[in-house]
Amino acid sequence: MDGQGDVTVLGTVVSPFALRVRMALYLKGVSYEYLEQNVFDKGELLVASNPVHKKVPVLIHGGKPVCESVAIVQYVDEFWSGAGFASILPADPYDRAVARFWAAYVDDKLVAAVLGILRAATEEERDEKVEAAHAVVAPMEEAFAACSKGKAFFSGGDSVGYLDLALGCHLFWLEALRAMFGVTVIDAGRTPQLAAWAERFLDAKAAMEVTPPTNSVEEYAGKLRAIWAVAAAAK
Repeated sequence: MDGQGDVTVLGTVVSPFALRVRMALYLKGVSYEYLEQNVFDKGELLVASNPVHKKVPVLIHGGKPVCESVAIVQYVDEFWSGAGFASILPADPYDRAVARFWAAYVDDKLVAAVLGILRAATEEERDEKVEAAHAVVAPMEEAFAACSKGKAFFSGGDSVGYLDLALGCHLFWLEALRAMFGVTVIDAGRTPQLAAWAERFLDAKAAMEVTPPTNSVEEYAGKLRAIWAVAAAAK
């Protein structure tokens, strides 16, 4: 794999945003050093590299940090470009704008929906949050039909692209919700094309390369729920 300078990723194995970055580097064939971070006890390197948000992921390339997964993926696509490198973002300006729109939609709406399900204190509340998540996912079915152009992925081809990474990095958390609560967010009965895409994505080499260890997402989610419970009890 090609590095073109020292490349380091600060992340956690369960962070969908760190997984997004690592998958982008895999698609480009870029080698990197991965440093697992403890987000409950943040280290000096993370704080120094991302002093504004103090969050993962951070890409450090040639000693310079790049923060926020969307900015990192676009940086990776622009820096490692040309002959021998796969393109992540669409070549067409309109297709690129559409992909960016839906990627922002995913990070804004889907992340909130996932956290809503995770935070639910009762089954009734969780059922309401799942219905809300279905409403968030529903437009993505039409988006897939439009963007994929009859191909396997949002990229409009047979390989993973920008919007595939944007949505696909969250699939590991959706699988964790299914394991923890028996809920299905991307339902084959409601969004059949999207459900089929999700299966293909998880079978793609880029996804398999970064799949979190078994039960790690569920364990992390359990820690979050415990922290939220303590905070709620203290009010």
